[in-house]
Amino acid sequence: MLVLEKIKSALATQLEILPTTSKNRIASVLIVIYGSQPKVLMTKKSHILKIHAGEIAFPGGKYDSDDKDLVETALREAREEVNLSIRKEHVIGQLKPVTTLNSKFTIYPFVAVVNLLPRLKDNLEVETILNIPLFPLLQTLSHDMDPAHQSIQEMFTLTYQDHLIWGASARMLKQIHDNLSQNNILQTK
Repeated sequence: MLVLEKIKSALATQLEILPTTSKNRIASVLIVIYGSQPKVLMTKKSHILKIHAGEIAFPGGKYDSDDKDLVETALREAREEVNLSIRKEHVIGQLKPVTTLNSKFTIYPFVAVVNLLPRLKDNLEVETILNIPLFPLLQTLSHDMDPAHQSIQEMFTLTYQDHLIWGASARMLKQIHDNLSQNNILQTK
């Protein structure tokens, strides 16, 4: 079985596509894994944003009442941010929701697995589009020791080139790390 198919099988879940009641604002992101040497699509947020400026994140954003469900939110945001059109049937699973500590969003992460990505184009919210080799990224997982990031939640960091991934995005990647490790797809250190 090809690596991408193994990843797809390991991350496939039932989708809970409607937001649950939450005291936080609701958002969703699209985690896109692609390629024969699997990569994950992430973005560096523009420094002009009021919240999460300069952070490394997955395409996504706030749930809009016009969205039919949270998957539609993630797909719409991916189209808006990086000009990526993913069909709903490519969304194969979701991770556990993650809460941001500062902006108070509950984020529903959805996973799409595709063979190739088309040429992407960023919008004003995105400074850089990052196509990150998945396994080397997951190998950089470590506990976040920055006192400014400490909270009641366990925090992690990952690195890619000179980019630090932390917070909600790192907690999502930790879920992928653990899932792929348990399924013997990722060889841990």
